[in-house]
Amino acid sequence: METLVATVLIVLVFMISSFLLNSLFNNTVRQNTDTVKTHISELIYLSTHNQITIPYDDEFGNWYISGERVDKKLIFEASHKETQKTIRLERYE
Repeated sequence: METLVATVLIVLVFMISSFLLNSLFNNTVRQNTDTVKTHISELIYLSTHNQITIPYDDEFGNWYISGERVDKKLIFEASHKETQKTIRLERYE
């Protein structure tokens, strides 16, 4: 009887830890914005070297990216289509 209880407890502990790790991994992947930040940095470089025209609008995966010049400041803003998360990068020229 004790082995059955111990086995059930061990299985429950592993199930709970599995759900916890899965949740943490999903949140980490969902919150990762490195690829879109890298793409915006490339766009800033291209804009600085007159390879793209400003104002700029584009879609990158699930992100909508727009760029504009305000005075001597170059502003790129990315908005996620599903989560409405916004990333804004500004550079002075």
